[in-house]
Amino acid sequence: MPETSTQPGTTQPAAYTPTDRTVPTRAKERAAYDHELVHSILDEGYVCHLGFVRDGAPVVLPTLYGRVGRRLYVHGSTGSRPLRMTGQADPGLPVCLTVTHVDGLVLARSAFHHSINYRSVVVHGIAHEVTDPEERRTALDALVDHVVPGRSYDSRPANAKELAATAVISLDLNEVSAKVRTGGPNDDREDLTLPHWTGVVPLTKGYGTPIPADDLASGIELPDYLTTL
Repeated sequence: MPETSTQPGTTQPAAYTPTDRTVPTRAKERAAYDHELVHSILDEGYVCHLGFVRDGAPVVLPTLYGRVGRRLYVHGSTGSRPLRMTGQADPGLPVCLTVTHVDGLVLARSAFHHSINYRSVVVHGIAHEVTDPEERRTALDALVDHVVPGRSYDSRPANAKELAATAVISLDLNEVSAKVRTGGPNDDREDLTLPHWTGVVPLTKGYGTPIPADDLASGIELPDYLTTL
């Protein structure tokens, strides 16, 4: 397996190792474990879905996240259930985190073969509460910069009161897989002559013109990191 250097004198595999939980039972050919692909899918998203078990029942919550190397961070109120449970659990809270992009609607001649083109990542692992002050600040900066790169340097950092009200959990990227579908419909041969339109409707993500707040002080120009979007 190819390796990539991370620090002087150290190497790490260029792909995550498949496990029983990260190998799909269907369409195994769409699964991938390459670091670059996994990280690119994570970095392009804004919202993840965080799944865990509470009182014997599954719970899935949408939330913001940020990545630093091979670690993901999620934050929220210190009163939120998953973050509170993570701090109470020993050695941590078992979770499953997912991120998905829909790139196109795949319209086949038969209803059965309709699909979507997508890129997704699934992460299994144990979430831990982040208590180290320096790591907490790094995580919160990463969360802000994940939404708009460079924004953490152009905003007031959280003060002591805000930090006390904010909980942060971390999830290491160890048990990870990506899954990708591209291309057109997979119609059955006997359906190829049916008189129905077939193909792909692409979906694209875009940014509108930034709208300044009503109370923005005059003379403050649009920052470069927003114009580059």
